[in-house]
Parts: sequence; structure tokens; C-alpha cells
Amino acid sequence: MNAVLETRALSKSFGAVVAAAEIDLVVGEREVIGVIGANGAGKTTFINMVTGYLRPSGGSIRFRGRDITGLPPRQVVRAGICRSFQVSQLFRELTVLDNMLIALGMLREGALSWLAPLHTRAREDEARKVLERYTIERYADSRVATLPQGVRKLLDIAMATVSEPPLLLLDEPTSGVAAEEKFALMDTVMAPVRASGAACLFVEHDMEIVERYSARVIAFYDGRILADGPTAETLTDPEVRKYVIGAELHRDREAGCSK
Repeated sequence: MNAVLETRALSKSFGAVVAAAEIDLVVGEREVIGVIGANGAGKTTFINMVTGYLRPSGGSIRFRGRDITGLPPRQVVRAGICRSFQVSQLFRELTVLDNMLIALGMLREGALSWLAPLHTRAREDEARKVLERYTIERYADSRVATLPQGVRKLLDIAMATVSEPPLLLLDEPTSGVAAEEKFALMDTVMAPVRASGAACLFVEHDMEIVERYSARVIAFYDGRILADGPTAETLTDPEVRKYVIGAELHRDREAGCSK
């Protein structure tokens, strides 16, 4: 299996605070990997380093054999790594279609996208095809501010995948989505990912989602990888159950008590 992403001794410190330490990781083609860990464990720091939003303090990142350590986000996207965010990064007062057209414009024209016409027949057709792929084409003319949370999540992910990247990173894709909708949302997300042959890492606190959709799980704790292996094996690891899953159960109970 060829490596899509490889990190070696990847680290990030903020003064005396170590947010990520010595992260060694290899992601193969077509792998779907769940990333788990309590808040502050280093998951999002890792994703931010890979996608260029944080410059590593040490170590290296290689994508398809190319060193991309420290590249800014736009160059990382052009290399072939795309991401979604825990909080959707959308233009709330524009329509779903306009958001998708902006994403396509940034892909095609980059920094000069503001000079190009937003609406062309070819680009609209392309945008609608992506919306159809994620089953949200019926919302094309709706303002983003009026959409249910699940639809916003799907739009954010659809915009992240317009370039059909070889590697997709999803930061808590089911966060804020109703419990009865979470599996349908993940089914919708994973179908085009698998069809495209992309590798995917998704950060998730919901262990049901992790168990159902990932073949491999990476558990973070205290800025380091605590365990990395097949899903069932990792989720039953005693240290993972103590430091990660136990922390998540405590987090869920606290959330339930606050409602």
C-alpha cells in the first residue's frame, strides 16, 4: 500500500506548552481512519499542522513523497489535501449554489478568482453536480443561514472536495448534528469519498460513528499517539478505554447534565 501522508517526529509547542509531540504516522491510499481523543489531546493541532494552519515546531510532513512541511494552507490544498472544519466555514448570507461557485472559483483561478465571473453555465453545472453528489441539490437556491445544521455540514464538506483531493481531513463531521441524523450524514459523506478512492481521516468524539465508518483508529492523548491500529483492537485497548473512551463518556455525561 502506497503512503499518501507520512509524518515523522511532528511536534508543536506554544512556549512551554507542548500541544503535539513526536507524531509518527503513515496514511495509505484509500484508508479511512478515525481519530479520537479528549479535548486538548492534540487531534486538531495535528490536522492544523498537516493542512498548513499551524507551522510545526519540529518534524516533517510528506504528502505523496513530497515534503510539504510549513507550506501555507492554499499551497497544501493545491498539493491535494483538503479539510472541513468543526464549525462550518460558509458564507451565511449567500445561497448554497453561490458558496459552491466560490469554492470552484478558488480552485480554478486561485487568488485571481475575484476577477472571474462567478456565474457561468459550465461552472453552475459543475457546482450542481457536486451538490447532487452530497444529496443537497434541492437547497441550491436557499440561503446558508436558513439551513439545518446537517445540511451546512454537508455543504462545507462538499466545498472541501471540489478538487477531488487524494486526502480529505474532516474535523468532527457530526458535531452539532441530531443523533437521529448522524448515520445518514456519514453515509452521504463517505459514499463519494470511497467512490473517488480518496484517503480520509476524520476526528470524531462519537464512538458509534468511529466504530461504524473507520477500519483503523488513531487515539491521541496528551499530545501524543496513544494507540494506532485496527478499529476493534484500538477501541478495546486498556489505555484507550481508560484515557480516551472513559474521558469521552465523562464528557457526554456532563453534556447531558447541562441540558
